[in-house]
Amino acid sequence: MEQRVQETNKPDGLAKMLKYRYLVWSFLAIAYLVVFFHRLAAGVVRLDLIQAFNITDSTFSAIGTTYFYVYLVMQIPTGMLVDSIGPRKTVTVGSLIAGVGSILFGSATAVPMLFVGRFLIGLGVSVIFVSTLKILSQWFKPSEFSTMTGITVFIGTMGGVIAQTPLAVLVENTSWRTAFIGIGIFSLFLTVGLYMFVRNTPAELGMPSVNDVNNTVKSNASQAPKQSWADLFKSVIIVMKNKRTWPIFFLYAGFYGAYVTMMGFWGTSYISDVYGLEKLAASKYIISGVFGSAVGSLVIGRISDYLGKRKLPMLIFGTLCVLSWFYIVVVTGCKPPIQWMSVIMFVLGFSGTGFVIGWAAGKEVNPPENVGVATAVVNMGGFFGSIAIPPLLARVFDTYMGQMDVVLVYQKAFSYSLAAVVIGLMAGLLVKETDCKNIYSK
Repeated sequence: MEQRVQETNKPDGLAKMLKYRYLVWSFLAIAYLVVFFHRLAAGVVRLDLIQAFNITDSTFSAIGTTYFYVYLVMQIPTGMLVDSIGPRKTVTVGSLIAGVGSILFGSATAVPMLFVGRFLIGLGVSVIFVSTLKILSQWFKPSEFSTMTGITVFIGTMGGVIAQTPLAVLVENTSWRTAFIGIGIFSLFLTVGLYMFVRNTPAELGMPSVNDVNNTVKSNASQAPKQSWADLFKSVIIVMKNKRTWPIFFLYAGFYGAYVTMMGFWGTSYISDVYGLEKLAASKYIISGVFGSAVGSLVIGRISDYLGKRKLPMLIFGTLCVLSWFYIVVVTGCKPPIQWMSVIMFVLGFSGTGFVIGWAAGKEVNPPENVGVATAVVNMGGFFGSIAIPPLLARVFDTYMGQMDVVLVYQKAFSYSLAAVVIGLMAGLLVKETDCKNIYSK
């Protein structure tokens, strides 16, 4: 469907737009589900990779964090791409690259192929979420933004749920290679759907804007003018020089970096090693944590939009997250009662989602025309944390595993995760309250 010139009957055009936007969003939400699958799948196949390629925990960590390195580096370029060529083209190409990378990862015969496959996966999926946020800003009202962001993260996190027990079952009955090749093929089919159905703005289909429904739409005149590359570079500088951007960045870094260490890398191994459970049984506890984060992302977005506040929900959820990590690491010495572990993991995942409304806050403290760049810079925070924190834990495991009691090793390692969420909460105290409005000029 190409852009076309037509006058739209306002009531009919608005009704059509309000329905079609959920079709656009659904394809993007499915793409984000694939993003989360790849983000958390490494922990479940850790032992399979170590045994298949005879690698250490540090090498495994390096393979896993390759995803996060490229994701981090790509955030500002992604923001510039979605603010220039548009999110539709950006997300379509990204899905294609991720599909190829997943197939290569599953077909790997040597460690370098694992790195290349993981790199391509990270490169492809790195553009999906910022593209989604840009499209949400065009198809949904500002008062709906955090709610829709939370729902998107909820759907995406289901990919993390799939990457736990369902993936463990699939690997046990087939192989880890089948799983990654299968998700790669699925991504290639999804690429076709993204190209066919996603559009950058309602105006591209001759529909009225959700923010200006009283106007008759003609051609694509209602679309925001595309910025030049010089303007985009200037917008990056503006966002990065804005002191209000960085507390949100470090809040995201602390909470998400700690989340990844448990739910994405060592959680299954932790439960297995400390309580003597098989991998499949252990993964069921981690799936509670991933599901907790899915529910938390849904709840915090709705609470934020309902209260008209950003900072307050961040601090409430952040405080609960710090207390959860403190209970695990300090109070119980990394060995809570196993009968409570599902609840503990659920609360840990639920409370760690304070960063979800960080994207909304990030766009509200920066120029409204730079949604892509602003959300991209904030999004870098989570992946900065995901890069910085796991290697610290990997060093502990490589140094002390086999030389120290296994529970003490995990306590020593997860102390870094506790420190990360404390830093995140401290950063949250410095976040500027926006009252769900753009305050850049204030």
